[in-house]
Amino acid sequence: MKRIVFAVLGCITFAFGSIGMFVPVLPTTPFYIATAFFWLNSSEKLHQYLMHNRFYRKFVQEMIVEKKMSARNQIRVLCGVFILLSIPFILIDNLAVRITLVAVFLGHLILLPRYFRKKGNEGSGEERDDEPA
Repeated sequence: MKRIVFAVLGCITFAFGSIGMFVPVLPTTPFYIATAFFWLNSSEKLHQYLMHNRFYRKFVQEMIVEKKMSARNQIRVLCGVFILLSIPFILIDNLAVRITLVAVFLGHLILLPRYFRKKGNEGSGEERDDEPA
């Protein structure tokens, strides 16, 4: 019974994650991570399907595990964040809320490129250590 419940929950989270690729308010990555958890605990066949799914590999494997994202995609993400944060910024006339929204956007602007650059810097340092003197 537990395996069936996990399989159904995995199907639901997979559907929401797939819809999230087209709806900017719905996050794809957390739903795919939840799908991996549910399907791992329900069926090896479903879990393997997810692991070989190109969207899972794009949104979870590359971005979260391997920390890879092109500069173009980073700009697209930051534009989406800017648009989503601009809506409450315009609609809510409260200084504290506006300051918080600006801080959140600046945090994204500064930390997103650093997150994806971190792996590259470590990799380049490892390559130099392996080179003969």
